[in-house]
Amino acid sequence: MAAIRQCRQIDINKPVMSDRRRMSWWLSLGAGLSLGTTAACTPLPPKCAKTINLRDYRVTFDEAFDTLDVSAHGPNTRWTAHTPWNGDFGESAFVDPGDNFPFSVKDGILTIGMKRGADGKWRSGLLSSSDAAGRGFMQRTGYFEMRAMLPKGDGVWPAFWLGSIGKKGQASPEIDVLEYYGHDPATYLTTTHLWTDGKSVDQGPEVVRVPAQSLTTAMHRFGVSVEADAINVFLDGRSVACFHSAPAYLQPKMILLNLAAGGGWPINKMPGDREMKVDYVRAYVRK
Repeated sequence: MAAIRQCRQIDINKPVMSDRRRMSWWLSLGAGLSLGTTAACTPLPPKCAKTINLRDYRVTFDEAFDTLDVSAHGPNTRWTAHTPWNGDFGESAFVDPGDNFPFSVKDGILTIGMKRGADGKWRSGLLSSSDAAGRGFMQRTGYFEMRAMLPKGDGVWPAFWLGSIGKKGQASPEIDVLEYYGHDPATYLTTTHLWTDGKSVDQGPEVVRVPAQSLTTAMHRFGVSVEADAINVFLDGRSVACFHSAPAYLQPKMILLNLAAGGGWPINKMPGDREMKVDYVRAYVRK
């Protein structure tokens, strides 16, 4: 995951604000902002469908969380509990799966927990659909979706994203479908990255505005369509961001979801134990 960079605001309830108002709004969030290298302005995004019609797709990956098949690093499990490149991030350490922590399943719902130990340090969980050798689920194009309810509270940083293992000297894609920062319960971010040797060329972040606390009080569908012509991000089946695609984005990508902390924002006001609830994770390809 990357630090916050330049942004263009999207409001799912109102027209997009002017550049001057948007810059003023974004700068007002500056306290605690972690700035990275700013990419050049990108051209206007391509045309994207306003909604997603899943009747045009077939399922290729379906995790209903009736059970959970996970190990620390694989192989031979559906999920692993760390990024394949050993690139953990945030202020809460991702830990190996244990006895009902950080993962548990009940009645078809996955819970990813985050707890602060007696040492004062936070621990939580991440799931990746591929291990370091590329064993597991990876897909080049199609539609990827998670239905989830996010945790409340300053400092929480849940995410749903796609990534690839990558090779030295070659661009490696990362598509952040959802990055939610708990201090602002009325927005989340979506971004694309092409990483080469630790440096990123970004599109976004786009700031998606939602009714305050709506993502923490009910399940919502977070999805992205990745095709040769565009990368289209959806909330509950409705397009909220549209990015340019490129051949590098069409490399095989794994699915990742996690409950992290921080992300450039302070965690000193983070409440007690937090939980992220996930109903399902699915992937599709066009018929």
